[in-house]
Amino acid sequence: MQITDPKNLIIVAAIALIDANDQVLIAKRPKKKHLAGLWEFPGGKIEKNESPENALVREIKEELNININNKCIAPLTFSEFKYEEFNLLLLLYICRRWDGTPMSMENNPIKWVKANKLREYNMPPADDSLIYSLQDLLLN
Repeated sequence: MQITDPKNLIIVAAIALIDANDQVLIAKRPKKKHLAGLWEFPGGKIEKNESPENALVREIKEELNININNKCIAPLTFSEFKYEEFNLLLLLYICRRWDGTPMSMENNPIKWVKANKLREYNMPPADDSLIYSLQDLLLN
């Protein structure tokens, strides 16, 4: 991706929560949001002067009502995608430990999925390209 307008760049941190059965949590994008109805890895925009890890701690608490510790998350991979309206840099982290039980705070469906079944869910292009790295991690 060639970024011609850095002001048009959105950086998003996302998390692959992985349970004891090596299932990954995905969430359906809420109605009235860009790419509504598609499945994604939970997360959100990194705010000014915020690290990706701190953004994830904040976003996951807001979206799923669980507490993750930035010492328990690790970067896995990233993707870049040029949407018509903006350029996206999506950073994917993994997490196997958290406090609480994930529940949607935005009234959108969430689902635990085996890595080899992730392709069965329609995801935005930036999320979809991250599946390979996640499958390499969990299926080998």
